[in-house]
Amino acid sequence: MSLVYSTGRALVWWLFFLLTRREVSGRENVPDQGPLIIVSNHIHNADPPIVGISFRRRVIFMAKEELFRSRITAFFMRRFGSFPVNRQRFGREALRQAQKVLDGGLALAMFPEGKRSLKNQLENPLPGSALIACRSGAPIIPVGISGTEQVRGITWIFRRPRMSVNIGRPFYLTPAGGKLDRKELAEMADSIMLEIAKLLPPEYRGKYQI
Repeated sequence: MSLVYSTGRALVWWLFFLLTRREVSGRENVPDQGPLIIVSNHIHNADPPIVGISFRRRVIFMAKEELFRSRITAFFMRRFGSFPVNRQRFGREALRQAQKVLDGGLALAMFPEGKRSLKNQLENPLPGSALIACRSGAPIIPVGISGTEQVRGITWIFRRPRMSVNIGRPFYLTPAGGKLDRKELAEMADSIMLEIAKLLPPEYRGKYQI
């Protein structure tokens, strides 16, 4: 674990400890070692750091390529282990990088929707998370985040908003021996979203009401 990562993680942990009321449940569902795919809803820019500090394991994020256009931002993103992906054109390089993370027995975090939900509700996923899960056969850990949307303006630091990170039990998608068609990937991606929905309050579930 690099010095940049460990220092940054500690700083983020203290910031959330001092400025929010963060509650994490379900840590017992997380395997201590071995490849792992973490999938979560995405409602605020605070979601990646709050996911990162909610797991005791190091978490490697698949991040949108726009974050790597600045040399300074790219430097820190890469030191934290993140790698870029084109959200609209999921290429071989991103798939190769994801598989490399999993082959190394590490935890890979993804936001299946590929963007923040402006309505704070689950939206349609992109196929990337389902494709990686099928190809790798790695266990998938769903995460439901609520409350981060309260981080806005400047007054939130005085309110210490309550945030919840709910970690679910691992599940699997059937590994694909051949090429999956779009319909199969879409169905599998929807099954991932349904697992996330189970961990969220009803008002966050959007079309994935259960």
